[in-house]
Amino acid sequence: MFPTPTLIIRDDGDDDPPRTDCTSAVPGPNGAVPWDACNSNYNFHPELTPAIATASIFGVLTLVHLIEAIWYRKPFTWTVLMAASWEMGAFILHAYGSQDQQAQGYATGHQVLFLLAPVWLNAFVYMTFARMVYFFRPGGEPRVCYIPARWLGRIFVVADIATFIVQATGGVMAGPTVEPNTRAKGVKIYIIGMGVQEGFIVVFLMLMARFHYRALQMNREDMYGPEGGSYDREDEEGYMPRRNWKALQFALYAALLAITARIIFRLVEFTGGMTPEENPIPFTEAYAYALDAFPMMLALLILAVIHPGRVLQGTNSEFPRKGCRQKRKEKKEKKAVRKAAKVERKAAKEEKNRIKNDRKKMKTYGEVPDAEPDSYGMGLIDGQNHEPMRYADYARYAR
Repeated sequence: MFPTPTLIIRDDGDDDPPRTDCTSAVPGPNGAVPWDACNSNYNFHPELTPAIATASIFGVLTLVHLIEAIWYRKPFTWTVLMAASWEMGAFILHAYGSQDQQAQGYATGHQVLFLLAPVWLNAFVYMTFARMVYFFRPGGEPRVCYIPARWLGRIFVVADIATFIVQATGGVMAGPTVEPNTRAKGVKIYIIGMGVQEGFIVVFLMLMARFHYRALQMNREDMYGPEGGSYDREDEEGYMPRRNWKALQFALYAALLAITARIIFRLVEFTGGMTPEENPIPFTEAYAYALDAFPMMLALLILAVIHPGRVLQGTNSEFPRKGCRQKRKEKKEKKAVRKAAKVERKAAKEEKNRIKNDRKKMKTYGEVPDAEPDSYGMGLIDGQNHEPMRYADYARYAR
């Protein structure tokens, strides 16, 4: 049995320090104490060998993703590097913690990195899919469900950052060094963060399904034509080339499925009970390896084999970047346009006020160059026929 340093869940009730529901134990080999001892940082006795093996695998995956990021020149893949490196760091700390179980820093560091690493992977999926929409453009426009590709990535990455902050807050509050009441609040906050994360994943999957449908539709028309019969669409607007988009699409599906499986596992772990009899999951390391570490490992492996850089190549494979000079130039142009529009609005307003004042001052509408005032000074009369002019005629002369 391989225990894991997960959230410390004990039946502490509402006790405040000093603790009266547990006693401190004399540390054994490697600082091991029973899980319910006051000086316990783990729910079990962590093992060294599985931690080293898992850290090594994540280390290899980190190196592979780093090489691919450089080889394919994809800077946005730094998020998947963060995910892999955080997983690796978590199990390095776990290995050290297994040999010094009284060191609170190892337990807390492992817990925070292990719980938050999947959020980085989630962000990588969001960023990759946004670039797929921009690159393949099913329907001729880089958007899905009326959401532009660039904003698609921004919206979900911001949402992912928000869930990251919530989960980080809960993870720190639920550390082994904090008081029981604070720890219980931390668990609740972390659960809320995971629930919100899964909600965004469900919405994102709907958008991916819509993209998938449109992409299949475009590919069928490419092969058979809208009315049947083969034809060439290379020069047609909205043409979506038949490239290996399906492989990358299913790789992203697999990554989100792995994250979802891991979220379900953590929800069951934190809500299933606080004793080994009620809920053995937090007290058995094998569950954490099989249902948290392994899904992340599998997702990273799939995304290494089907790397976005293999598919997203050429024109529109990245969002356009603007240099500082270009940004300053565009800023000046926008400022000039706004200034011109302001002057135009001011002139239109003045013209409107002038016409309004003319209406008030003249009982007859209009004035032409040869017009003369009537004998009573009550307005202007056409000098030729001595009849009041219509306002429409005046407007034509005025222009």
